[in-house]
Amino acid sequence: MNKILIIDDDKELCTLIKRSVQAENIEADFCNTGKEGLQKLREQEYQLVVLDVMMPGMDGFETLEEIRKEYSLPILMFTSKNDSISKVRGLRAGADDYLTKPFDMDELIARIASLIRRYTRFNQQAGAIQKLNFYGLQIDLENRSVTTSNGTFELPPKEFDLLLYCAKHQGKILTKQQIYEEVWGEEYFYDDSNIMAIISRLRKKLEVNPSSPKYIQTVKGIGYRFNKEV
Repeated sequence: MNKILIIDDDKELCTLIKRSVQAENIEADFCNTGKEGLQKLREQEYQLVVLDVMMPGMDGFETLEEIRKEYSLPILMFTSKNDSISKVRGLRAGADDYLTKPFDMDELIARIASLIRRYTRFNQQAGAIQKLNFYGLQIDLENRSVTTSNGTFELPPKEFDLLLYCAKHQGKILTKQQIYEEVWGEEYFYDDSNIMAIISRLRKKLEVNPSSPKYIQTVKGIGYRFNKEV
């Protein structure tokens, strides 16, 4: 059974989320500080983390950065309503999705289930081809890792999923709508901050010169294309 970790200082909300996901056959633990959350991650295996931005002591961004140093599991962040700065900051720091408070519980459960399902599906899709090789870049489907001149390292779920989707369609121009609906698994609402933040993170990790990308290239006004020449 899948199990998630909720890190939020609102104890009543944590209890409500736990009960709601358990009704969908998803187990849940919760804690109220970032420090406690990091400790639980070291003690148990989880398939996803739900993380609040606003917490006393170690806030959500600091906690997110510490989690990403050790783990590549999906992370969904809670942000305040209309706080676009926090959304972009969280996505750039390694979050896979976000939800603004207050939120609809059914939507939260749907997003949790989608993230877990996609993470599991991409993990099992290796098939006969285990690795994709390009000039200066190797994508390992089984281990969800990449190898560049800087070494081998794992990528967070959304980064890996987006990179893999583009790489599998090498040379083809992909619209932002196509990328969003494939990687996020939901309807596109013309909010490109998710895609842009993840591509920015990928370029910083994969490219020698992120401002002049060799792999995922921007097609102005349309979307992106994985370079057919690599």
